[in-house]
Amino acid sequence: MRPSHVLLAVLVTAVWGVNFTVIEVGLDHFPPLLFSALRFLVAALPAVFLVGRPKVAWKWIVGVGLALGVAKFGLLFVGMDAGMPGGLSSLVLQIQAVFTALFAFVLLGERPSRVRLVGMAVAVAGIGVAAVDEGTSGPLLGFALVVAAAACWGVSNILTRKAAPPDALNFMIRVSTVPVLPLLALSLLLEGPAAGLDALRGLDWRGAGTVLFVAWVATVFGFGAWGWLLRRHPASTVAPFSLLVPVFGMSSAALFLGEPVTALRWCAAALLVGGVALASMPPRSRPAPATPSARRREDSPVGG
Repeated sequence: MRPSHVLLAVLVTAVWGVNFTVIEVGLDHFPPLLFSALRFLVAALPAVFLVGRPKVAWKWIVGVGLALGVAKFGLLFVGMDAGMPGGLSSLVLQIQAVFTALFAFVLLGERPSRVRLVGMAVAVAGIGVAAVDEGTSGPLLGFALVVAAAACWGVSNILTRKAAPPDALNFMIRVSTVPVLPLLALSLLLEGPAAGLDALRGLDWRGAGTVLFVAWVATVFGFGAWGWLLRRHPASTVAPFSLLVPVFGMSSAALFLGEPVTALRWCAAALLVGGVALASMPPRSRPAPATPSARRREDSPVGG
Protein backbone atom coordinates (compact mmCIF):
# COMPACT_ATOMS: atom_id res chain seq x y z
CA MET A 1 0.00 0.00 0.00
CA ARG A 2 1.10 3.54 -0.69
CA PRO A 3 1.89 5.62 2.42
CA SER A 4 -1.12 7.83 1.68
CA HIS A 5 -3.36 4.74 1.56
CA VAL A 6 -1.93 3.50 4.86
CA LEU A 7 -2.64 6.90 6.42
CA LEU A 8 -6.20 6.78 5.08
CA ALA A 9 -6.74 3.31 6.58
CA VAL A 10 -5.41 4.49 9.95
CA LEU A 11 -7.59 7.62 9.75
CA VAL A 12 -10.72 5.54 9.13
CA THR A 13 -9.98 3.27 12.09
CA ALA A 14 -9.29 6.33 14.25
CA VAL A 15 -12.66 7.79 13.22
CA TRP A 16 -14.41 4.51 14.01
CA GLY A 17 -12.65 4.27 17.36
CA VAL A 18 -13.41 7.85 18.41
CA ASN A 19 -16.99 7.27 17.25
CA PHE A 20 -17.66 5.24 20.40
CA THR A 21 -16.74 8.24 22.53
CA VAL A 22 -18.99 10.45 20.40
CA ILE A 23 -21.85 7.95 20.79
CA GLU A 24 -21.45 8.05 24.55
CA VAL A 25 -21.68 11.85 24.49
CA GLY A 26 -24.70 11.68 22.17
CA LEU A 27 -26.51 9.34 24.56
CA ASP A 28 -26.52 12.17 27.09
CA HIS A 29 -28.72 14.10 24.63
CA PHE A 30 -30.94 11.44 23.02
CA PRO A 31 -32.69 8.19 23.93
CA PRO A 32 -30.63 5.38 22.34
CA LEU A 33 -33.10 4.16 19.70
CA LEU A 34 -33.97 7.69 18.61
CA PHE A 35 -30.26 8.54 18.42
CA SER A 36 -29.66 5.50 16.21
CA ALA A 37 -32.59 6.45 13.96
CA LEU A 38 -31.27 10.00 13.58
CA ARG A 39 -27.84 8.63 12.71
CA PHE A 40 -29.20 6.73 9.72
CA LEU A 41 -31.64 9.45 8.69
CA VAL A 42 -28.87 12.05 8.47
CA ALA A 43 -26.53 9.56 6.76
CA ALA A 44 -29.15 8.74 4.12
CA LEU A 45 -30.38 12.29 3.38
CA PRO A 46 -29.60 13.89 1.03
CA ALA A 47 -26.87 11.41 -0.01
CA VAL A 48 -29.38 8.81 -1.24
CA PHE A 49 -30.33 11.18 -4.09
CA LEU A 50 -26.68 11.65 -5.13
CA VAL A 51 -25.21 8.11 -5.23
CA GLY A 52 -27.20 6.76 -8.17
CA ARG A 53 -29.28 3.63 -8.50
CA PRO A 54 -28.78 0.59 -6.23
CA LYS A 55 -26.03 -1.75 -7.46
CA VAL A 56 -27.39 -4.88 -5.74
CA ALA A 57 -30.82 -6.45 -5.25
CA TRP A 58 -33.09 -4.78 -2.70
CA LYS A 59 -33.37 -8.00 -0.68
CA TRP A 60 -29.71 -7.61 0.32
CA ILE A 61 -30.12 -3.90 1.10
CA VAL A 62 -33.14 -4.60 3.32
CA GLY A 63 -31.48 -7.61 4.97
CA VAL A 64 -28.29 -5.73 5.84
CA GLY A 65 -30.29 -2.68 6.87
CA LEU A 66 -32.27 -4.72 9.40
CA ALA A 67 -29.33 -6.78 10.68
CA LEU A 68 -26.77 -3.97 10.80
CA GLY A 69 -28.88 -0.84 11.28
CA VAL A 70 -31.78 -1.99 13.44
CA ALA A 71 -30.32 -4.98 15.32
CA LYS A 72 -26.59 -4.25 15.60
CA PHE A 73 -26.65 -0.51 16.16
CA GLY A 74 -29.92 -0.62 18.10
CA LEU A 75 -28.47 -3.13 20.56
CA LEU A 76 -25.14 -1.28 20.71
CA PHE A 77 -26.73 2.07 21.53
CA VAL A 78 -29.11 0.53 24.09
CA GLY A 79 -26.23 -1.43 25.64
CA MET A 80 -24.09 1.68 25.96
CA ASP A 81 -27.04 3.60 27.38
CA ALA A 82 -27.43 0.79 29.95
CA GLY A 83 -23.93 1.50 31.21
CA MET A 84 -21.50 -0.27 28.87
CA PRO A 85 -18.45 2.05 28.51
CA GLY A 86 -17.61 3.29 25.02
CA GLY A 87 -13.99 2.12 25.03
CA LEU A 88 -14.91 -1.36 26.21
CA SER A 89 -17.72 -1.48 23.63
CA SER A 90 -15.22 -0.79 20.84
CA LEU A 91 -13.21 -3.77 22.08
CA VAL A 92 -16.03 -6.23 22.70
CA LEU A 93 -17.57 -5.60 19.26
CA GLN A 94 -14.47 -7.13 17.67
CA ILE A 95 -15.87 -10.55 18.63
CA GLN A 96 -17.96 -10.08 15.47
CA ALA A 97 -15.08 -11.77 13.64
CA VAL A 98 -15.77 -14.97 15.61
CA PHE A 99 -19.51 -14.77 14.99
CA THR A 100 -18.86 -14.16 11.28
CA ALA A 101 -16.69 -17.27 11.07
CA LEU A 102 -19.30 -19.36 12.94
CA PHE A 103 -22.16 -18.16 10.73
CA ALA A 104 -20.05 -18.70 7.61
CA PHE A 105 -19.50 -22.30 8.72
CA VAL A 106 -23.18 -22.93 9.50
CA LEU A 107 -24.74 -21.05 6.59
CA LEU A 108 -22.09 -21.15 3.87
CA GLY A 109 -20.22 -24.36 4.70
CA GLU A 110 -16.88 -22.52 5.11
CA ARG A 111 -14.71 -24.70 7.34
CA PRO A 112 -12.32 -22.65 9.54
CA SER A 113 -8.68 -23.68 9.60
CA ARG A 114 -6.96 -24.82 12.80
CA VAL A 115 -5.29 -21.42 13.12
CA ARG A 116 -8.66 -19.69 12.89
CA LEU A 117 -10.14 -22.05 15.48
CA VAL A 118 -7.30 -21.23 17.86
CA GLY A 119 -7.83 -17.52 17.18
CA MET A 120 -11.54 -17.83 17.87
CA ALA A 121 -10.85 -19.62 21.16
CA VAL A 122 -8.36 -16.91 22.21
CA ALA A 123 -10.85 -14.16 21.30
CA VAL A 124 -13.61 -15.86 23.31
CA ALA A 125 -11.20 -16.04 26.26
CA GLY A 126 -10.69 -12.29 25.86
CA ILE A 127 -14.45 -11.76 26.00
CA GLY A 128 -14.54 -13.81 29.20
CA VAL A 129 -11.85 -11.62 30.79
CA ALA A 130 -13.70 -8.48 29.65
CA ALA A 131 -16.92 -9.85 31.19
CA VAL A 132 -15.15 -10.40 34.50
CA ASP A 133 -13.79 -6.85 34.36
CA GLU A 134 -17.20 -5.38 33.53
CA GLY A 135 -18.86 -7.48 36.22
CA THR A 136 -16.70 -5.81 38.83
CA SER A 137 -17.31 -2.26 37.55
CA GLY A 138 -20.63 -2.06 35.68
CA PRO A 139 -23.89 -3.77 34.70
CA LEU A 140 -23.56 -7.04 32.82
CA LEU A 141 -26.78 -6.32 30.89
CA GLY A 142 -25.06 -3.65 28.83
CA PHE A 143 -22.16 -6.04 28.19
CA ALA A 144 -24.54 -8.78 27.02
CA LEU A 145 -26.36 -6.37 24.68
CA VAL A 146 -23.07 -5.34 23.03
CA VAL A 147 -22.10 -9.00 22.56
CA ALA A 148 -25.53 -9.53 20.95
CA ALA A 149 -24.82 -6.51 18.73
CA ALA A 150 -21.58 -8.18 17.63
CA ALA A 151 -23.53 -11.33 16.71
CA CYS A 152 -25.92 -9.25 14.59
CA TRP A 153 -22.90 -7.64 12.93
CA GLY A 154 -21.73 -11.14 12.04
CA VAL A 155 -25.09 -11.82 10.37
CA SER A 156 -24.82 -8.58 8.38
CA ASN A 157 -21.28 -9.55 7.30
CA ILE A 158 -22.61 -12.80 5.82
CA LEU A 159 -25.41 -10.94 4.03
CA THR A 160 -22.95 -8.35 2.72
CA ARG A 161 -20.68 -11.12 1.47
CA LYS A 162 -23.59 -12.66 -0.40
CA ALA A 163 -24.60 -9.27 -1.81
CA ALA A 164 -21.02 -8.51 -2.97
CA PRO A 165 -21.75 -4.79 -3.56
CA PRO A 166 -19.45 -3.28 -6.23
CA ASP A 167 -19.75 0.19 -4.66
CA ALA A 168 -19.46 0.24 -0.86
CA LEU A 169 -20.57 3.87 -0.49
CA ASN A 170 -23.66 3.41 -2.67
CA PHE A 171 -24.51 0.25 -0.73
CA MET A 172 -24.06 1.85 2.71
CA ILE A 173 -26.16 4.89 1.81
CA ARG A 174 -28.94 2.62 0.52
CA VAL A 175 -28.66 0.45 3.63
CA SER A 176 -28.97 3.57 5.79
CA THR A 177 -32.48 4.22 4.45
CA VAL A 178 -33.81 0.92 5.83
CA PRO A 179 -33.40 1.28 9.64
CA VAL A 180 -34.90 4.76 9.99
CA LEU A 181 -38.61 3.89 10.21
CA PRO A 182 -38.17 0.64 12.26
CA LEU A 183 -35.94 2.44 14.77
CA LEU A 184 -38.34 5.39 15.02
CA ALA A 185 -41.22 2.95 15.60
CA LEU A 186 -39.24 1.11 18.30
CA SER A 187 -38.32 4.44 19.89
CA LEU A 188 -41.97 5.51 20.04
CA LEU A 189 -42.99 2.13 21.45
CA LEU A 190 -40.21 1.59 23.99
CA GLU A 191 -38.92 5.08 24.80
CA GLY A 192 -42.16 6.99 24.36
CA PRO A 193 -42.90 10.10 22.30
CA ALA A 194 -42.32 12.42 25.26
CA ALA A 195 -38.66 11.40 25.62
CA GLY A 196 -38.01 11.98 21.93
CA LEU A 197 -39.77 15.34 21.85
CA ASP A 198 -37.89 16.52 24.94
CA ALA A 199 -34.58 15.55 23.32
CA LEU A 200 -35.39 17.36 20.08
CA ARG A 201 -36.67 20.49 21.87
CA GLY A 202 -33.51 20.67 23.96
CA LEU A 203 -31.18 20.06 21.00
CA ASP A 204 -27.95 22.06 21.27
CA TRP A 205 -24.75 22.21 19.26
CA ARG A 206 -23.19 19.28 21.14
CA GLY A 207 -26.15 17.01 20.46
CA ALA A 208 -26.34 18.07 16.81
CA GLY A 209 -22.60 17.60 16.46
CA THR A 210 -22.74 14.01 17.69
CA VAL A 211 -25.45 13.15 15.13
CA LEU A 212 -23.45 14.77 12.30
CA PHE A 213 -20.27 12.95 13.35
CA VAL A 214 -21.77 9.46 13.61
CA ALA A 215 -23.75 9.98 10.37
CA TRP A 216 -21.42 11.82 8.01
CA VAL A 217 -17.95 11.16 9.39
CA ALA A 218 -18.21 7.63 10.81
CA THR A 219 -20.80 6.29 8.34
CA VAL A 220 -20.53 8.14 5.03
CA PHE A 221 -16.82 8.99 5.10
CA GLY A 222 -15.73 5.89 7.05
CA PHE A 223 -17.50 3.26 4.96
CA GLY A 224 -16.89 5.17 1.72
CA ALA A 225 -13.13 5.40 2.32
CA TRP A 226 -12.94 1.79 3.53
CA GLY A 227 -14.73 0.60 0.41
CA TRP A 228 -12.39 2.72 -1.74
CA LEU A 229 -9.39 1.00 -0.13
CA LEU A 230 -10.93 -2.46 -0.59
CA ARG A 231 -11.40 -1.79 -4.32
CA ARG A 232 -7.69 -1.03 -4.66
CA HIS A 233 -6.08 -3.55 -2.32
CA PRO A 234 -6.77 -7.15 -1.25
CA ALA A 235 -9.09 -7.54 1.74
CA SER A 236 -6.29 -9.37 3.58
CA THR A 237 -4.20 -6.18 3.32
CA VAL A 238 -6.92 -3.74 4.41
CA ALA A 239 -8.85 -5.75 7.02
CA PRO A 240 -6.05 -5.98 9.67
CA PHE A 241 -6.18 -2.20 10.10
CA SER A 242 -9.61 -2.66 11.73
CA LEU A 243 -7.79 -4.08 14.76
CA LEU A 244 -6.74 -0.49 15.51
CA VAL A 245 -10.38 0.48 16.21
CA PRO A 246 -10.39 -0.65 19.88
CA VAL A 247 -6.98 0.99 20.38
CA PHE A 248 -8.41 4.36 19.33
CA GLY A 249 -11.71 3.59 21.04
CA MET A 250 -10.21 2.80 24.45
CA SER A 251 -7.62 5.59 24.31
CA SER A 252 -10.13 8.28 23.25
CA ALA A 253 -12.59 7.18 25.94
CA ALA A 254 -9.82 7.35 28.54
CA LEU A 255 -8.63 10.75 27.26
CA PHE A 256 -11.95 12.54 26.78
CA LEU A 257 -14.30 10.74 29.16
CA GLY A 258 -11.91 9.59 31.87
CA GLU A 259 -12.89 5.96 31.30
CA PRO A 260 -10.53 3.76 33.35
CA VAL A 261 -8.44 1.13 31.59
CA THR A 262 -7.82 -1.60 34.16
CA ALA A 263 -5.20 -4.32 34.04
CA LEU A 264 -7.97 -6.85 33.31
CA ARG A 265 -9.15 -4.70 30.40
CA TRP A 266 -5.64 -4.57 28.91
CA CYS A 267 -5.46 -8.36 29.26
CA ALA A 268 -8.85 -8.69 27.54
CA ALA A 269 -7.69 -6.35 24.78
CA ALA A 270 -4.53 -8.38 24.16
CA LEU A 271 -6.44 -11.67 24.02
CA LEU A 272 -9.31 -10.34 21.91
CA VAL A 273 -7.23 -8.41 19.38
CA GLY A 274 -4.69 -11.25 19.10
CA GLY A 275 -7.44 -13.83 18.71
CA VAL A 276 -9.27 -11.79 16.09
CA ALA A 277 -6.00 -11.32 14.22
CA LEU A 278 -5.54 -15.11 14.09
CA ALA A 279 -9.18 -15.72 13.21
CA SER A 280 -8.95 -13.18 10.38
CA MET A 281 -5.90 -14.74 8.73
CA PRO A 282 -6.58 -15.86 5.15
CA PRO A 283 -6.42 -19.62 4.54
CA ARG A 284 -3.32 -21.11 3.01
CA SER A 285 -3.36 -21.28 -0.75
CA ARG A 286 -3.78 -24.81 -2.03
CA PRO A 287 -1.30 -26.42 -4.44
CA ALA A 288 -2.01 -25.79 -8.10
CA PRO A 289 -4.10 -28.53 -9.78
CA ALA A 290 -2.13 -31.02 -11.81
CA THR A 291 -4.34 -31.05 -14.89
CA PRO A 292 -5.47 -28.21 -17.18
CA SER A 293 -9.14 -29.14 -16.69
CA ALA A 294 -8.76 -29.01 -12.92
CA ARG A 295 -6.99 -25.65 -13.27
CA ARG A 296 -9.91 -24.27 -15.27
CA ARG A 297 -12.34 -25.41 -12.57
CA GLU A 298 -10.21 -23.79 -9.87
CA ASP A 299 -10.01 -20.46 -11.67
CA SER A 300 -13.68 -20.23 -12.56
CA PRO A 301 -15.64 -17.59 -10.63
CA VAL A 302 -17.99 -18.80 -7.92
CA GLY A 303 -21.55 -17.49 -8.19
CA GLY A 304 -23.85 -16.53 -5.34
